[in-house]
Amino acid sequence: MNSNLNILLVDDHLVVRKGIELIINDYYPNATIYNAENYPDAIEVLKSIDINLVVLDIIMNGIENVNIMKEIRIVQNKTKILIFSCHEEEHYGLRYVKNGADGYLHKYCSEDKIIAAFKGVLSLGYYYSDEIKLKLKNNRNKKLSTNPIDALSNREFEVAKMLIDGCGNLEIANKLNIQMSTVSTYKNRVFEKLDINNIVALSSFFKQNIN
Repeated sequence: MNSNLNILLVDDHLVVRKGIELIINDYYPNATIYNAENYPDAIEVLKSIDINLVVLDIIMNGIENVNIMKEIRIVQNKTKILIFSCHEEEHYGLRYVKNGADGYLHKYCSEDKIIAAFKGVLSLGYYYSDEIKLKLKNNRNKKLSTNPIDALSNREFEVAKMLIDGCGNLEIANKLNIQMSTVSTYKNRVFEKLDINNIVALSSFFKQNIN
């Protein structure tokens, strides 16, 4: 498999791509590595080359794009997607797996964990950390008691986290490159879905419902 292994690295930081490339070269010396610094470039590579694994930063230039996984599947439905993100695994890992990722890695993880993830995705078809496995098991065991936070979209979840972290509407709008009115809309949706009406209640709700 290694001799025909094609891996696409999608990240807007050159140093991150080069770092992953060095690790891949050590363990998969015969692999061919392709680079993309944005999503359109990644799609163009996928249109012309059969890719076995996409190592994907889901948030580039401050903008989250969960839909990129669906776009990748449309072009190549058999390629594996390993999310490589700066977001905390405990809050985002399971959400991305549910949205189509075959595995999730935090950017501050060890080299051993990166290699374990590559091996898992390429040989088994998936890589789940012990934490994600536990969350998946818990979800299966309590199907009738779904965590209310799961009802939030990824963008709503992101806005909620930023509100809890003390960001105001303007700061959130600037970081996500969206209108303040859009931030207000997301905020109202979060409050409505969770049946709360202020940030203190939101923070308390997250502490109680995120294990």
